[in-house]
Amino acid sequence: MTRVLLVSCYELGEQPLGLAGPADALQRAGHDVRTADLSVEDWPSGHVEWCEAVGFSVPMHTALRLALSGLERVRAERPGVPAALYGLYAHVGAELGVVLPGDLAASDDIEDALVGFANRVGAPAATGRPARPASGTDAAGRVRSELLLPLDRYARLLTGGTERLVGAIDATEGCNHRCRHCPVPVVFNGRSRPVELDAVLHGVDELVELGAGHIHFGDPDFLNRPPHALRVARALHDAHPGLSFDATIKVSHLLRHRASIAELAELGLVFVVSAFESTSDVVLDRLDKGHRAADLDTAVSILRAVGVEPRPSLLPFTPWTTRADLLRLLDFVVAADLVPNVDPVQYGIRLLLPPGSLLLANPDPVLEGAVVGYDPSTLGYAWRSPDGLLDELATELGLLTERAALAGEAIEATYWAVRQRCYDALGAEDPGLPPVTAPPGPAADLRPRLTESWFCCAEPTSAQINRLGTTGPEAVEVAMPVRLRRG
Repeated sequence: MTRVLLVSCYELGEQPLGLAGPADALQRAGHDVRTADLSVEDWPSGHVEWCEAVGFSVPMHTALRLALSGLERVRAERPGVPAALYGLYAHVGAELGVVLPGDLAASDDIEDALVGFANRVGAPAATGRPARPASGTDAAGRVRSELLLPLDRYARLLTGGTERLVGAIDATEGCNHRCRHCPVPVVFNGRSRPVELDAVLHGVDELVELGAGHIHFGDPDFLNRPPHALRVARALHDAHPGLSFDATIKVSHLLRHRASIAELAELGLVFVVSAFESTSDVVLDRLDKGHRAADLDTAVSILRAVGVEPRPSLLPFTPWTTRADLLRLLDFVVAADLVPNVDPVQYGIRLLLPPGSLLLANPDPVLEGAVVGYDPSTLGYAWRSPDGLLDELATELGLLTERAALAGEAIEATYWAVRQRCYDALGAEDPGLPPVTAPPGPAADLRPRLTESWFCCAEPTSAQINRLGTTGPEAVEVAMPVRLRRG
């Protein structure tokens, strides 16, 4: 048996799936597990002293940025303790050279990899990994109730003046698409696999028992497997008729599966996160998004026709973005009546180029001219816009929106501040707001949303850093060449 500490640094304000499943697997293999979620609790000094191995969940850029500081602190307090990075960004950590001999970096088949890692550190108490029970209150349920913090410590659904506790679960793993800026295809290469229906339903049952009134599906795309998604939603509605849910769905899937969207709405879907990204067809083409700017209004119309609110994610700053593109994006948010739906932090998001990025595998001349080298402080390849003013503006908007979010400023007020700063910085006169051209949504306070407003590709906030007891995510001193290649 090995004493394993599993640490989550950030999972978008949700009770961490990156702790629940791995802790369950390790316990069923006979290991002793403790967990810590540094997004809502302080540094677990006692757990660090207790453990014989530590694992950091790194499902996204922000989480890895924080985890590297956490890993450095563990090694300062417990030199020689074997460490694991696991999750979508683990391979980035491995390429940085922070994974030492005897450590683990696992981006796929995570639970089996962690069990093998713990078995190597200490003798396993059981042979293999016992199967999860087929019914009843299973071990994963006990993990959620005994090892994880309660749901009321995490994001809630706000809708119509009411709040609901939120439980997170996945119905699939991976993604069938290869959007070039996304970290998922770097690991899954256009593949997805379903989570067994019984396992999803047992997880939902446990979350409901713990108080959840809303389910957040964390799949990269809920409609990667439309028949499976509908089976899950139907079964969820049959078991818990009053339960609402949200999901992430590509624009191209919204257009292709209109009938499925209508049925999902009847089954409890209340909002959809969708990667609109940009209103520039040039940018959308370079990212291989599979949709055009003209499709965005259609996607909004499809959702609102069945009473579902869109919550777009945006990527305003890329090497291909022009000043006109940025102003056009701000106008689109108004014209589609989406100001209350866009988390303001997204107005300052810049394209990330982590190691292995598909954009680097086949760059175009603009990207080749923009990339300047590997920057260890951001865990990716640095790039400069051909228009230096846009780089300065991205930094300003990132700070502006972070401060606004931490101060609890109204989303509408932050949009106005962002818009004014953009026009002022670009030396242009604001012609005023465009008319609303898409079907309007309900009153802003009736639109469902989660209380967590941060974004997976944003840099860590000062509050997140302070929980680690460090001055910030330290740069990992490595020399990585710019690997641009054609074909």
